[in-house]
Order: sequence, then C-alpha cells, then structure tokens
Amino acid sequence: MSARRTPTPEQAEIVASYRTGQDLVIEAGAGTGKTTTLKMLATATPGRKGTYIAYNRAIADDAKVDFPSNVLCSTAHGLAMRAVGRQYRHRLDRGRVPARAAARILRINEPLAVGDKILSPTQQVYLVNEMVKKFCNSNATEITGKQVPRKPGLDSDGDMRVLQAALVPLARRAWEDLTRRDGRLRFEHRHYLKIWELSKPRLPVDYVLLDEAQDANPVIASIVESQDHAQRIMVGDRNQAIYGWNGAIDAMANFKGKRLQLSQSFRFGEAVAEEANKWLTFLGADLRLTGFERINSAVEPIDYPDAILCRTNAQALTQAMAALRQNIRVALVGGGARLSKLAEAATSLKAGIGCDHPELFAFTSWGQVQDYVEQDPDAEDLAGMVKLIDEVGAEKVIEAVDQLTDERYAALIISTAHKAKGREWNSVQIASDFGEPKPNKDGSPSNVSDEEAMLSYVAVTRAKLTLDRGPLEYIDERLGLAVR
Repeated sequence: MSARRTPTPEQAEIVASYRTGQDLVIEAGAGTGKTTTLKMLATATPGRKGTYIAYNRAIADDAKVDFPSNVLCSTAHGLAMRAVGRQYRHRLDRGRVPARAAARILRINEPLAVGDKILSPTQQVYLVNEMVKKFCNSNATEITGKQVPRKPGLDSDGDMRVLQAALVPLARRAWEDLTRRDGRLRFEHRHYLKIWELSKPRLPVDYVLLDEAQDANPVIASIVESQDHAQRIMVGDRNQAIYGWNGAIDAMANFKGKRLQLSQSFRFGEAVAEEANKWLTFLGADLRLTGFERINSAVEPIDYPDAILCRTNAQALTQAMAALRQNIRVALVGGGARLSKLAEAATSLKAGIGCDHPELFAFTSWGQVQDYVEQDPDAEDLAGMVKLIDEVGAEKVIEAVDQLTDERYAALIISTAHKAKGREWNSVQIASDFGEPKPNKDGSPSNVSDEEAMLSYVAVTRAKLTLDRGPLEYIDERLGLAVR
C-alpha cells in the first residue's frame, strides 16, 4: 500500500472531511490501509501540528519513519513519559519487589479469611496489584470496590464483599506509595500513564490521531477525548473489538464525530473478502469489504498452512504438540511461558502443597480446580488447559513449551485469534475449536454471540492468499447461503 500514491475515493473523502477541522470516526476494515490514510491526513496540512497515538511501540517506531515532521508519533506511554514519567525513572530502573517485601511495605501482617479460604499476606498482595493495574487501565478517579478482581474460587457475592472491605484500603495505600517519587513499591509504566491522565493533560497540538480506537484502554480514550481544543480522529475497526474481556473499550462507539469508512482491502482478494463479509453481515455491521483485484486469494483446504489460528490457548498448545510430534519447527505467538507456569502450578496442587499461580492460588488441590471448571461456564480457556493437563500430564506440557521455536525460524506459526490481531500470513488454517456452538437442549441452534462472531471475523481476515475456514463454514447455514 505504501507504493500507492493516488487516493481511493474513500481516502479522498476522508482527507476532504479532515480539512474541515471536524472530529472524525474512521471505520477501517481489515487490511484497508488505515496507516497510509492517516499519513495522507498528516501531509494534507503541513502547517498543522499533530500527534499520532499508536497501539504499541513497534507501530509508533514505523510511523516515525514515514509520517511528516509536523506529526509526533508515539504511544500514550511515550507521551506520558515525556510529561511526568521522567520524574519516576529512578523507580522504573529498580529491580522487582518480592511479594513478601511488598506485604511489609503495605503493612499486611495477617492472613485474611474469605469464606473457607485463607489468603496469606503475599496472596493479598497479588490481588492488590491487580486492583491497581485495573485502576491504571481505567478512567476512574479513585480506587473502589469495582477494581477487586473475581478470581476462581473467590468469586461468590459473599467472598467479594469480604475482599472489597479488606482490599480497597490496601490498594489505596499502594497507589499513594506509587505516586511518590520516594515510594518503595515496584513502579511500572502503567503507573506514570495513570498519573498523567489524572493531571488532565492538554496536548499542544491541532489534531490527535488515535489508532486501534476500538480496543483502547479507557485511560487512553479518556486522554484523547479530553483534548476538546484539538481535532480528534478515531480510527479502527469496531468489528475487531475483541478485548472487552480485558477491560478495553470501543472508544469509537459513542464518540461524536463524522463517520467515514475504508472498505477497500489491500491485504487479500475477493474470495477472502467475501468470507469476511459473511461475518460482517452476521454482526449487522454497515461495513463491507472489497478484495484487492491484484490478489487471487482462495478459500479452500490447506495441507501445510503458514499459520493455524485457535480460539483457546489449550487448542493452540494441542496443535503445537501435534506439530512437534511430526518434527515440525513450530512457534507459538506470545510464547508458552504462561502455559508452562500453569502446568507447574498443577504439579504443586496435585502434590497437595498449594501454589502461588495468580489464577489458582485460592485452591489447595487439583481436584478443586477440576470441580471449578466443570461448574463455571465462563472458565472455558482454563477448562481446556485443565483437560489437556489431565490427558497428557503436566510434564508433557512443560516439555512441549521448552521445544517451541522462535517465530523467525519456525516452519509453522500457531496463535490464538486474539494474539493474531494485527498480523497476517499467506495461508491460514482455522482450528477445530472455532466450531459452531453446541445446540440448545431442545436441539435448536444456539446463539452465536457478537464476541464470537468478531473473533471469527478477525481470524478469517488474517489470510492473504489462502484461507482454510474449516469449522467456520457453519456461517453459510446461519446466513441461509447455498453450501459450496
């Protein structure tokens, strides 16, 4: 797309709307060249000063090469570092603070009884740290009971009331320490970003470009929305808003600005675009994608894909283990350290010695974990890992993770669809855990949630040349289309 110089009609309309100075919301479908379009805006008015806020540092660094000098390209953390983070740099350079030391700093000296569970001081520290993290990612002005996390085995209403009463004062004490230059707790990048947001910053610019606005942290969305002295331009694909479970919000949803679209994809041809449009239709979206005429893509079975995309971590690891058995060099996007730690925790729980795993520390035995995942329908990903560990053994899981290859040298990439967002491969195969939801008890088709449909849309739009949609073919029947 970088070599394309003539704007498409959609891009020309966006540039013209930008010149009016009004706020904009740009719905940019998968592979539609949104970064190129934003560069067009930046070059259209060289006399105006702007800021482009990227989703991550790699994107920001790439943008610095191509955007004109009148635009500062940065992450929100980069902006916050310039404004206030430097004052805390000495704290960032310190080593980690062990949980026991943090408990002493926070004056947590006694165990906490929560129902029939007893939380040690270090376990209380884990929960306090999560509360502070949630607060820093939010647009809240103070720490309240809303930040108390629901943990497996500690999620009843009674448990939550006890935790809120005990932990809110501790989390506030932690935040007080973190806002001091001479504080002693571990200081992280999210902390100075929140400090900056609470100061109500005013950026010295004429316009602000927020990329990936459909998955913005509330704290970042708050910063951009408060820049009402400047022209604000939200860019993203609302149909890829797949991180709501992690606290992200769709900043585009209620933002008042002129709404425009980018629908011409330059990533894939018409066959993949057609598949993507099925999910957009199912979602009731206004957007429809057009494939790039220079790419002859296909939707068909693949024997040797470049990438396999899964819904769950358990399926991703299962696929990786199958590839390893065939002596294929396989990489897992994001690595497997988290899965290995879960297997290590399972070993400890099976031995009856408990564990400090952030998701499992409330359990004293592996049997309790097994019972929990059977009873909680929302514990799908954890349930998958529990089943895998029960089937192959924790040692095999750890062994498989140790055999994974760096992506640069892998013959096969395996990823969850969440981690694949923003990525693309020539050939993509959809894993079996993307199958149609189980029917209702009366045999009627069960509903497909918007979250599930969005994840499917993200998955199919990662392919450039060939897509093996596999279990996602059920969308044809749901839409009443003739089966191929």
